[in-house]
Amino acid sequence: MTSTIAPRVRTLVLLLLAATGLLLAGAGPVSAHAALTGSDPRQGAVVDKAPQQVSLTFSEKVALADDSLRVLDPKGKRVDRGDPVGTGGTTYSVKLHSGLPDGTYTVTYQVVSEDSHPVAGAYTFSIGAPSKTSVSVDDQAAGGGVVGVLYGFGRYVSYAGFIVLVGGAAFVLGCWRGGTAVRSMQRLVVSGWLALTAATLGLLLVRGSYTGSGKVGDIFDLDLLGQVLQTKTGAALVSRLLLLAAAALFIAVLFGAYDKRDDEEKRDLTFGLAIGGSVVAAGLAASWAMSEHASTGLQAGLAMPVDVLHLLAVAGWLGGLTALLVALYRAPVETPVDGAAIRRFSRLAFGSVLALVVTGIYQSWRQLGSWSAFTGTRYGQLLLVKIGLVVLLVGIAWISRRWTARLAESGAAVSAEAAEEGENEADADADVEKERVTSGAVTSAATTESGAADVGAGAGSERAAQLARQRAAVDTARRKRERDADPNRFGLRRSVLAEAGVAVVLLAVTTMLTSTEPGRTEEQAAAASSSATTEANAAGALTLDMSFDTGGEDGKGVVRIDLDPARSGANEMHVYVLRPNGRAFDIPEVKVAFTLEAQDIGPLPVVPDHISTGHWSASGVQIPMAGDWKIAVTVRTSDIDQATVSKNAQIG
Repeated sequence: MTSTIAPRVRTLVLLLLAATGLLLAGAGPVSAHAALTGSDPRQGAVVDKAPQQVSLTFSEKVALADDSLRVLDPKGKRVDRGDPVGTGGTTYSVKLHSGLPDGTYTVTYQVVSEDSHPVAGAYTFSIGAPSKTSVSVDDQAAGGGVVGVLYGFGRYVSYAGFIVLVGGAAFVLGCWRGGTAVRSMQRLVVSGWLALTAATLGLLLVRGSYTGSGKVGDIFDLDLLGQVLQTKTGAALVSRLLLLAAAALFIAVLFGAYDKRDDEEKRDLTFGLAIGGSVVAAGLAASWAMSEHASTGLQAGLAMPVDVLHLLAVAGWLGGLTALLVALYRAPVETPVDGAAIRRFSRLAFGSVLALVVTGIYQSWRQLGSWSAFTGTRYGQLLLVKIGLVVLLVGIAWISRRWTARLAESGAAVSAEAAEEGENEADADADVEKERVTSGAVTSAATTESGAADVGAGAGSERAAQLARQRAAVDTARRKRERDADPNRFGLRRSVLAEAGVAVVLLAVTTMLTSTEPGRTEEQAAAASSSATTEANAAGALTLDMSFDTGGEDGKGVVRIDLDPARSGANEMHVYVLRPNGRAFDIPEVKVAFTLEAQDIGPLPVVPDHISTGHWSASGVQIPMAGDWKIAVTVRTSDIDQATVSKNAQIG
């Protein structure tokens, strides 16, 4: 049975790791956690005279570099002067040169949000009248490319290392102290420490390029590393490294000195290790809480300790589960993990799940803010996937608890039977000893008469030792087969392996979730955009937003129509194509048609000119008469993927 189990385990692990890699690779660039909620001049605006500065307002505070805000003229030349500065709250501005000519200007920004994630984007406004522009804005979000993949992989490895390190140590110290002498458990916990340490060092090196140029060559730029060390994220990573040094001392004591102490010393050492280990584990968890989601936004003072508790609960459950899996498959026959240890872990896992539910509900409310964000935002959709995986994991854990109970019952029966067999064997050994003593005199006399027995004594002793080793190996193999043949243990191993498989995917989804713009922020940005639209309408212009889905890859978005002054006669029309998160992006073709069905006029086709990324414009659009016009927009996102959306609006 074991000969077929081991290959299956290796195959399943490889498949799960491959699936995880695909999840991470398909995640794409990291979504921003600070959203652009306003600008002056606003996106697509046509102003009469050149402004003195450009101001951007974000949903939270951001960190600026010298080139964070740039303004480019139609030829791509920079027209901003000086460094960008904060003008109060979450608004930041950059001065412009005086005497700017008419035309379309492009504003680009690349900043770092307060929760450590890079934010980049661009939009256009015009002075006097729109014009052609040679500026080509790369639509790739900040944090993408090879560097983004490396940073995302480092984040995943750091989470996995933390879970294995903390959860594995908690399992050994709190559930199965006999595991301190088991080599496989030692290797597991040390592997977690090594993974977390290596990932933290890697994140420190990659961080500067990740939030800046995105170039692989900048990873080893010491100037960038120095800048990273001065940021909140850099301080958190350095703190994590210092705590890992303390964790190394904890591991050395747990696996080096603990097993050599007597019972009284072990009790004192257990108490000290529990206190010290808890402090180190909480500090490691705080290194995430102090620099990511929990450190900014609503109720940050409460959110950070809740986040620490959430991470510790994840480590206690999933890390302990990993340790149990290793113990069930790799523990030697002489020191198998017993039913009592499994029951203790079952209680630990149950408490961890309760903590996860409570803290997860709070985090969901804090990051989403509304029920609609569950289905209307990417963060909410990923959260639904995570909830489904947790429910599945709890269901499998319930099956594991049943196997644990059966294993405990069978273990008690086996112990009683072994005790009875031990008494019988002791009686038989006593009889043999008596017989040996009785025949000892005769044997001694015969040996004295024959000197040849002394000559062969050495060879006989060596042969006996060899036979003893062979018998011990055969006995160990027999006991291992008997142990693995136990249907209850076999069932527990399978259910725990299934739990571990789901946990690997759950960790990948969680890593993606921490790199996705929270639903509350996304909805704030949408509300700000809607407010800007309302203001534009009040000024006499018409703005319509229409969602589209062509069904192909990258086929979802919003098309926005601006018509000014929205009266009969000549009008200025701007068309913007935006992703669901509000970022502009290009598509192969956009066409607009106006129809006044009440007067049987139209459709009147308009093919706007491409101005810049996600921006098309047409001047002199003739609306022959006032009325309730149907405005239809056809968007084509590929050679075969196309959709037409429409809305009615009063013009004139």
